Amino acid sequence: MTDFRQQALDYHEFPTPGKMAVAVTTPANDSKDLALAYSPGVAEPVREIAANPNDAYRYTNKGNTVAVISNGTAILGLGNLGPLASKPVMEGKALLFKHFANIDATDIEVKHRTTEGFIDTVESIADTFGGINLEDIKAPECFEIEQALIERCQVPVFHDDQHGTAIVTAAGMLNALEIQGKQIDKATFVCLGAGAAAIACMTMLVKCGAQRENIYMLDRQGVIHTRREDLNEYKALFANNTDKRTLDDVIKDADVFLGLSGANLLSAEQVTLMAPNPVIFACSNPDPEIKPQLAHAVRNDIIMGTGRSDYPNQVNNVLCFPFIFRGALDVRASKINDEMKIAAVHAIAGIAKEAVPASVLAAYEGIDTMTFGAQYVLPKPMDPRLLPRIAQAVAQAAIDSGVAALTAVPDYSI
Repeated sequence: MTDFRQQALDYHEFPTPGKMAVAVTTPANDSKDLALAYSPGVAEPVREIAANPNDAYRYTNKGNTVAVISNGTAILGLGNLGPLASKPVMEGKALLFKHFANIDATDIEVKHRTTEGFIDTVESIADTFGGINLEDIKAPECFEIEQALIERCQVPVFHDDQHGTAIVTAAGMLNALEIQGKQIDKATFVCLGAGAAAIACMTMLVKCGAQRENIYMLDRQGVIHTRREDLNEYKALFANNTDKRTLDDVIKDADVFLGLSGANLLSAEQVTLMAPNPVIFACSNPDPEIKPQLAHAVRNDIIMGTGRSDYPNQVNNVLCFPFIFRGALDVRASKINDEMKIAAVHAIAGIAKEAVPASVLAAYEGIDTMTFGAQYVLPKPMDPRLLPRIAQAVAQAAIDSGVAALTAVPDYSI
């Protein structure tokens, strides 16, 4: 672990500090180029954009840009360490946007005194970009922030900790339940954690068919139930009318355990209490709620997923957010709505059911085969089908739901 820590620090420091740089996309080789790039030539697109703001998409890079914005109040699993400490994560997100979807992303870390101050700052700069990716903002403020910015901004705003996690979780969950012979509308869910990601995941699963009365969500005080008086409006959506109060109470005969909480909070004994053929997504990072080897030691009928790349069935946001923004940007969507999110869910789930390209197997050392089943319910991040399939599905959903300014889906097969 010490060696890995040093490797991570060296990766971020050498050969140049950070992970991103700016590239010039037009010639700048002689005096004529400079006259076109800046004064006097730059005055011409300025006049065009002043007359028609949409021409910013013709004459600037706006249509291929995303701002990755954080206040550093919920950095990974590390907590509230401040805006500047979030910069390596935001740079990393920008790297993923570029690498997987060729989107030019800029990290922005915001220092503010109030939630409204953060909202005002982001609103003020939003028109610079084609989209806004919010990141690592703690609950419940993140809900207020995202909703306010969706209402105030003319470009899509997407809090990836909520919706990216929810989309990938739902895709994997639909496949896992199918493999286990369970129906989502009949399944009993236990969700350990009640933060932004947990609430978004369960909200998305409800949209995919899960029944609220079959959902037991737990926070640090135990089961979220209808007689509690300490619930914010977001947790209250998942208050169950039940006498059950603890994880031991609700895990018995549960079909699904979803963990978005902390390390080692689900015991092997609790796994033995679950219904036949259960699904366990233990997504706390870097250490899951239960290690897969421990869960498999007591049950041979489970499907297990984590947030880690060194175990099968990694539930990872990178499977969706670059491609969702790719589709949204390409049809100039004004928002990323439920129809677009659900289209992404089904696109991701569908890819896992198909034969895996040889290039994907080659990218994962020691893996000779991947076949839809208990060890493979989600595609791998290096799968080249993610970009065309998800972007196309999202773009089409944006058009069909009326939030796209353009009405032609690009040909992503090129």
